Amino acid sequence: MSQVYADRRVRLRDRVAAAGSAAALVSRPANVRYLAGGAPPGAVLLVGPEPGADVLIRPTAVEGEPVDGRLDELLRQQQLPLGGGDPAVAAAELARRSGADGLAVEEHDLTVARHRTLGAAAPGLRLADLSCAVEQLRVVKDEDEIGCLRIAAEIADQALGELLESILVGRTERHLALELERRLVDHGADGAAFPTSVATGPHSGRRGHRPTDRRVEEGDFLSVCLGADYRGYRCEIGRTFVIGTAPADWQIELYELVFAAQRAGREALMPGAEYRDVDRAARQILDAGGHAATAVPLTGHGVGLEIDEDPQLSPSAMGKLDACVPVTVEPGVHLPGRGGVRIDDTLVVRQEADGGPELLTITTKELLAL
Repeated sequence: MSQVYADRRVRLRDRVAAAGSAAALVSRPANVRYLAGGAPPGAVLLVGPEPGADVLIRPTAVEGEPVDGRLDELLRQQQLPLGGGDPAVAAAELARRSGADGLAVEEHDLTVARHRTLGAAAPGLRLADLSCAVEQLRVVKDEDEIGCLRIAAEIADQALGELLESILVGRTERHLALELERRLVDHGADGAAFPTSVATGPHSGRRGHRPTDRRVEEGDFLSVCLGADYRGYRCEIGRTFVIGTAPADWQIELYELVFAAQRAGREALMPGAEYRDVDRAARQILDAGGHAATAVPLTGHGVGLEIDEDPQLSPSAMGKLDACVPVTVEPGVHLPGRGGVRIDDTLVVRQEADGGPELLTITTKELLAL
């Protein structure tokens, strides 16, 4: 894997040089991990003008402190002594001493105070904005990354499938969410990819609903959204069910509408498709069904080392999909006071010759009465 990380740093180095900077300071943890294989707490990565100048600078490790990922064993490391100050400042000073006249920094990750400190610590070093260059590199995944997402999806499917076989009536949203997160770990996840959402009755269909002590009742819609973190890569799945009895007519109608929108969004995933066109494919079905005002604000988003990455599949998003980009497709409708439906899958954009979009989350999307 060392060569993989080295190749990623080469691609970033080329971008930085083309923009007129001699070096780059990467401070956002997910970006550090992408380029270095791991992200110890507080660590930053200095990407120099040539491979031998790359160095991971970190505070003194605390015994037993977890490392986010497995560090590139060939990458040079510098550990600051206790009380040794800010690793970002140490990186800026190192870049200045090595003769660099410009340093690109992740301004979107730095506080104003930290940015000022960098400038003061390395006078004569011109600070430029690295912007989201690393995030852009992360959009297209290699097959090892997709393999981790595939395993994460299998784990999430297993956890959800087991929950559906248990007795649900009378249990609280909070209890069910905790059980799902335990099952994720039991099946090999490093943890939950994000706080698990379990929503019942009038809460169902809400995006990002935080579980409460409301108990599951007969006739409820039950919407669940969960994901597994496997070796740092995070997937997402969401399903909606009916509890105990045959669904009511309004539940069937709403479910079929959201299911049709989700299918349209999935079918629109192809290399070259505009982000906003994928959103439009799903959204126009919800709009035609009279739910323009109650639909979720975006149809999907990228996933990877973070659960919400680029691209954003929203009405105003600019850009086109590439092959090997994992995204979610997750339309939903929430009717205040009644509940709603969310259906959420993680897929990988593939060429039509390769079979089209690869569905990673395979739990049934049939409207089940549990």
